[in-house]
Amino acid sequence: MAGGEARPRRPGRRTLAQVFLDSLLRNKLALFGTAWLLLVCIVLVTEPVLPLPSPTRINISNTFAKPSSQHLLGTDENGRDVLARLIDGGRVSILVGIVSALLTVVVGGTLGVVAGYAGGPVDRVIMRVTDGVLSIPVFFLLLAVVALFGSSITVLVLALSFTRWMGPARLIRGEIMRVKELEYATAVRGLGAGHLRIMFRHLLPQAMPVLIVATSIGVGNVMLVEAGLSFLGLGIAPPTPSWGNMLTASQFYMWSAPQLAVYPGLMILLTVLAFNAVGDVIRDTLDPRRRSGG
Repeated sequence: MAGGEARPRRPGRRTLAQVFLDSLLRNKLALFGTAWLLLVCIVLVTEPVLPLPSPTRINISNTFAKPSSQHLLGTDENGRDVLARLIDGGRVSILVGIVSALLTVVVGGTLGVVAGYAGGPVDRVIMRVTDGVLSIPVFFLLLAVVALFGSSITVLVLALSFTRWMGPARLIRGEIMRVKELEYATAVRGLGAGHLRIMFRHLLPQAMPVLIVATSIGVGNVMLVEAGLSFLGLGIAPPTPSWGNMLTASQFYMWSAPQLAVYPGLMILLTVLAFNAVGDVIRDTLDPRRRSGG
């Protein structure tokens, strides 16, 4: 340029890591949630090498023991170490929550993409089936499935997944219907791309923020439902510990040993809040407007 005048630099696109850190630092709850989930994951992964007693070994002579160097959080009504059961039960509860939420999003997302892209009779059939399943009280449907097939972890995960896909399906359908009429989607169709490529390579990524939020909220919701089922005696069956069945067992000792209910209840509360807060940050991170610096 004349006179050596420097051309002003245009702001570039920020990386995903930069946007994530910026959103995380602005959201104190999400910052706490991320730290909490990292701590929980570290403890769950390192649990086999931690010097903890067996979470299922019964010692009737040591029931309701107070916290000590041997039992950091004391023992329960059967003399089992509460801390060991919290850690082992956390692995089960979080695993059920994550796997069920992922399967829910996979099933609901696939149906939503097909319905939103195909439109017409295909859309009407899928949405009417979705509306029909939505009209059934999900919790009572879960009770029937678990009572019929048992309360194993596999049955519980599948039951939770295939009774909760309707919400993600409707969300993804709406997003796909919005983006499929945009210019880039019309251009891709004009270039002769196949239907599957258009749906899952070009349209589905635009709905990823919605999927991420649905998954993160779904993990928390599934954990709450599992706790509710366990409270009714239809969740994870003892002796396998979970935060839900620990709450169930503690209901008979609310006055004599209230800490047995406080510990698993607090773990459920903090973990559900953490997943929801982190999901909001990930949604902001995947928003193209945040990455463009606008």
